[in-house]
Amino acid sequence: MNINDNELMWEEVSTEHIVQDGWIDFRRQAFRFPDGKIYEPYYTYSRRDYVVIVASDEEGRYLCVRQFRQGIREVTTEFPAGGIESSGAGGAEDALVAAMRELREETGYISDEWTHLMTIPSDATISDNMAHLFVARNCRKVSGQNLDDMEFINVEKHSAEEIEEMIRSGSFKQAVHALAWLMSIRRKNDIKQ
Repeated sequence: MNINDNELMWEEVSTEHIVQDGWIDFRRQAFRFPDGKIYEPYYTYSRRDYVVIVASDEEGRYLCVRQFRQGIREVTTEFPAGGIESSGAGGAEDALVAAMRELREETGYISDEWTHLMTIPSDATISDNMAHLFVARNCRKVSGQNLDDMEFINVEKHSAEEIEEMIRSGSFKQAVHALAWLMSIRRKNDIKQ
């Protein structure tokens, strides 16, 4: 028996903000399930939306960054990415503007050829933030890096084959970044047809 989507919804019963600052809003919540039972604690969080950029230079090499990721305590290879900045009064900068800014800050490269691939929940099970995925082609170096105080990043260039192998071997460890790569390849193949 199928039930409609409204009958699948959970009803929020209570919310306690455990940590709420400029980085995260971590919540302990209680929800009423469709069968009437109340489940708690259920932990969720909000963070800033962010951008991921699959960027290639004028020679077709892909710009990647290597940096420490404290969640898994490893230095990872991934695409340039970063948070969408708040513009005050509850507003936020445009996702494309954020992508352009992050690419330049992290790599020193810019592009005039941008394509939005998709916007997708980062982790729909426990978080409400969105990832905005972009492709930037024919990137050219115009400056050095302009990193935030918490960023320590090396820039590398990789071929498509190298990125494919990193994803296949499990050494390209950011799931949303791997999705961005796969969506960029799919888009490129769709354009060729």
